[in-house]
Amino acid sequence: MRRGRVRVRWRSAGGALARVVLVWAASTLTMLVLAGILPDFRLQSADGDSVTRIGLTAAWGAGAFGLLTALVWPVIVRALLLVPALVLGLLVFFLNGSLLLMALSLVPDGRGALAPETAVVVAAVMSAVASATSTALAVRDDEAYRRRLYRLADRRRRRGRRAGGPGREEAPPALVVLQLDGVGYAELRRAAAGGLMPTVAGWLETGHRVTSWRTDWSSQTGASQLGILHGSNFDVPAFRWYEKETGEVMVCNRPTCAAELQRRAVARTGDGGLLTLDGASRGNLFSGGADQLALVLSVSARRGRANRSRAGYFAYFADPANAVRTALSFVSEVVREIGQSLRARMREVRPRVARGGLYPLIRAFATVIERDVVVAAVIGDVLAGRTAVYADLVAYDEVAHHSGPRGRDTDRVLARLDRSLALIARVAEHAPRAYRFVLLSDHGQSPGETFLGRYGLTLKDLVRAGCGLPVSRRVGRTRSGAEARAAVLAALHRPEETGAETGEDRPVRGSDPVVLASGNLGLVSFPDVPGRASRARIERSHPALLATLANHPGVGFLLVDGEVLGPGGAVARLDVPGEAEELLAAFGPGAADAVRRTDAFPHVADIMVNSAYDPATGEVHAFEEQIGSHGGLGGAQGLPFLMWPTELSEPGPGLVGAESVHAVLRRWLREADGPQVPLSAPGGLDSATPGESPLPKDHRWEATSDGTLPSAGVRAPDENR
Repeated sequence: MRRGRVRVRWRSAGGALARVVLVWAASTLTMLVLAGILPDFRLQSADGDSVTRIGLTAAWGAGAFGLLTALVWPVIVRALLLVPALVLGLLVFFLNGSLLLMALSLVPDGRGALAPETAVVVAAVMSAVASATSTALAVRDDEAYRRRLYRLADRRRRRGRRAGGPGREEAPPALVVLQLDGVGYAELRRAAAGGLMPTVAGWLETGHRVTSWRTDWSSQTGASQLGILHGSNFDVPAFRWYEKETGEVMVCNRPTCAAELQRRAVARTGDGGLLTLDGASRGNLFSGGADQLALVLSVSARRGRANRSRAGYFAYFADPANAVRTALSFVSEVVREIGQSLRARMREVRPRVARGGLYPLIRAFATVIERDVVVAAVIGDVLAGRTAVYADLVAYDEVAHHSGPRGRDTDRVLARLDRSLALIARVAEHAPRAYRFVLLSDHGQSPGETFLGRYGLTLKDLVRAGCGLPVSRRVGRTRSGAEARAAVLAALHRPEETGAETGEDRPVRGSDPVVLASGNLGLVSFPDVPGRASRARIERSHPALLATLANHPGVGFLLVDGEVLGPGGAVARLDVPGEAEELLAAFGPGAADAVRRTDAFPHVADIMVNSAYDPATGEVHAFEEQIGSHGGLGGAQGLPFLMWPTELSEPGPGLVGAESVHAVLRRWLREADGPQVPLSAPGGLDSATPGESPLPKDHRWEATSDGTLPSAGVRAPDENR
């Protein structure tokens, strides 16, 4: 028996040595080819050398480069952990080139010479070839790949036993929750049935079930993920909203705002979050109380040793081949997006939005860098045997906003996400404990032409026209703008416009409304009105505004201080049973309850505007430039999915709201690993006094006098996640 184990170990060592030699040979050959192509790269003395001597020089340089990469690179990356992930990814090339120059300096007799700018290219190509060769060898020898994973898992298992932890046979099953951002229930079923997501289809056939759940009115990642991870999304009326007491605009994907929202949720629930017990949070807006963090927005604004959000991508960038491979995929995705955008324009696809500027880079970040780093972090969590992991993959949501929720562009993204799921599941087979995989989404996506594309003006233009405030001449010439002007004149009992009514010579007032958009949900706030403005107050100040908005064909309904206003003067009070249900019937079951819940929020806008919705086509009209949108009521955006293994208990019928999903995940964690221990609010997030914003003044977005924002036009990645 012992002799057999020795034989296996020698065979394993021999295989490993053979792979090292083959990778070294591939790197040497690559260096020789590049030296023959690039004029600034030589591997011989000035007097010339024999072919054998040049080959030995290349082998020496390739070996030194590989050794330096293995020994020095992890130290460099660890020293740069406070550098943002994207910046570190760019630095990889320059640091890799520096290591190659250092390696060539070790070649005897100075035979290796390379220009610094060329070193970046040579190092990148060599890393890519070495990575491809190593991967190909691992694929050809599946057992070698499995043995390597097993050794990693076994090493962690032994470490855990030394610390008193259980082995795989003793440890209870753990939970990995993967959020496929923006993938609706119907879209997941279509992708699984159509062969786009074979991993998901296989799970559904062999032990998983899936159901839909209903979001809150604010059908977007900020509200949904806060509710799922922290058990409360109270007072999150939209993706962005105006808070009168501080004069700031809260935006869910701004780090300081995310930190404040997390603080409020923890203070409300008295619990640290879903992941407080040996949890990991990867790629999320909020931490969920986890102590293992990577690309988590709510802690990214903090500095110092307490901020571990960036530490998670160390394992990924510690291998320069990973960075090179991700960079090549990044460039490929940029080229793919430009090609897809040009094809859509040439074919005059409708609806369509502009996809130029920085968007190709933003898309590539979401679909490549964020995906690769998060997947690598989850793999590390699984091999470490962590109890609970929650990770967000945002690729589909980002592409669907600009390409639409269904089509060739998004289908390719779904296929790549499925491959990521397959990789994580394969690695989990070698983890120190069993894992159960839960898939879910935070919302869906509803298609439709934008409000601007359909009607020629923005919601802000329509609000300003309805208030009799200045708008551009272009807006005034549109049908909607002209109708709004006519409504103002009728309300003021004036037969025709004068210079005063057109607003051409009027200065902008500090009381001008703040108009914000979250998908097909719009929010209108009046900064000069303390507290929430009543309908009577709004009609006194702006007699034509509510009628102008409610009767516009692109608007479905308004919420104004406990009342729902619809087309043709329809009014329903939320406190009168049945009235709102009848008026909002077209928006689906539960719409009135969702609106009623938002109406009770302290920071609900003075006017909440939901776009029109066509039940026959499922289309809405986003108030942002998005042809796939979410944020309000109407269609697939409000029907995400929840998929779970049958070993876990049924989630229960009719899941409504993100907080109910949190309760289900809590129960599943108890079933898997015993009771979760509630924790108090983490230090630093609950230090502000009640009523006072904890955000530093220089980290707030404040509306200017005309309701715009200083950073208008600047868009963060996945702006309406």
